Amino acid sequence: MTKAAGSSGSGGAAPPGCGPPCTPRWRCTGCGPSGPREPGKPSRMAEARRYGSVLRAWLRETLPAAGNARRLGVLTLVQSLGLGVFLTSSAVFFTRTIGIPAQRVGLALSVAGLCGLLCTVPIGRLADRLGAGRVLTANFLLAAAGFTAYCLVDGFAAFLVVACAIAVLETSAGALQASLTDALVGEGERVRVSAQMRSLFNLGFLGGAALAGAAIAAGTPAALYATVLANAALQLLSVAVLLGMRLPAGAGPRATAAGAPGGVLRSGALRDVRYVAVALVCGALELYHPLLTVGLPLWIVTATDAPALLVSGLLIVDTVLVLLFQVAVSGGARTPAGAARMLRWAGWALGASCLVFAVSGGHGALLDTAALLGGTLVLVLGELYQASASWGLSFGLAPAGRQGEYQAVFSLGRGLQQFAGPWLMTSLVVGTAATGWLVLAALFALLGLAAPALVRGLEKARARTEPVPAPT
Repeated sequence: MTKAAGSSGSGGAAPPGCGPPCTPRWRCTGCGPSGPREPGKPSRMAEARRYGSVLRAWLRETLPAAGNARRLGVLTLVQSLGLGVFLTSSAVFFTRTIGIPAQRVGLALSVAGLCGLLCTVPIGRLADRLGAGRVLTANFLLAAAGFTAYCLVDGFAAFLVVACAIAVLETSAGALQASLTDALVGEGERVRVSAQMRSLFNLGFLGGAALAGAAIAAGTPAALYATVLANAALQLLSVAVLLGMRLPAGAGPRATAAGAPGGVLRSGALRDVRYVAVALVCGALELYHPLLTVGLPLWIVTATDAPALLVSGLLIVDTVLVLLFQVAVSGGARTPAGAARMLRWAGWALGASCLVFAVSGGHGALLDTAALLGGTLVLVLGELYQASASWGLSFGLAPAGRQGEYQAVFSLGRGLQQFAGPWLMTSLVVGTAATGWLVLAALFALLGLAAPALVRGLEKARARTEPVPAPT
């Protein structure tokens, strides 16, 4: 136990001052184990306390508050764990375990993705009528059955049917969970809670990918079947988490027209042209995802002198930085105007990252690696801005009582990016030297510039419409 110089007790007096090293029994506050510390240098205990306080502050920011927000965080963690397990191992499972040729797997998944896009908006409308919690519970139950059915597939036709069913469920789940978040936590906290859930998603996905890696390394059919069944079990666990949530008063199913502005909003959300335009711009800016997972890896191995190992290293850097900083960045996107500004910053940051990537080829391993790392850091900034802005806009611009339908429409922008992004990246990045990166930089910058004007136009159009009277 540390004691101040000059204190007394059993075993003798403490040495005066800070001259010789203090004894283990008596140590003055200015000395460490080996003698006096340098002036201004903190003790190891003080450093440990400082790092501990930083960690506790980060956990307070990242972990949702007790109650429904925390249950949403647990739900996100469970879902991301299952997604990490399945996505990491699915290609190996489809081709090696159930024997579907790789080209047919790609065809089936493309058809499935299209089915998911077509069904998202009708499912969102259903959530507005029945309540997002009920529809999401049914979604997870059907997903558990669907993933189990993968273990029974014995040919391409059955594989196509199961893949389409699961794509419909997975594509709609994001909009359903966003609608549920709005109902559970309300306007003031929904952007912050969404940011917290994204941080937890990255954490869960990393854990799931690690488990899938162990199954792939085992190399046995039983291990790969186990990854699919584990994902099915996690869908059932998600149902249990959902059943523990309690909607606040007045947050259940709502009449479609209640509280909605008049005019165009009385019709389907797909006819709300300005909202669709904002959704498409936001989805197009999400091209950073195929850029990071398809375009950049291909660029590294075909056009730079950087080691191929950097592909996984940059993905890890991106994941960790999003985990650490997403909640902190999201604070400026709580209003549509703030989110629009953040979307502009996202476009500029993503465009700047492409300019850095453009100069990363042919300068030797060290310089190329430095440029790729620098570009990735700038890309992460754009990613953080884009994700935060998407929550602020999708929540803030959706009419009351129609979050399910409008969240589904907003997710179409993301779906189109997922559909066209890989092709766009391979077309622009491979074999075009720096030209493709310059095209992407211009695209991101223009999208960022357009975002605030589109949002202002939508808000002005909403202000001109008269609200529909609530039914009596």
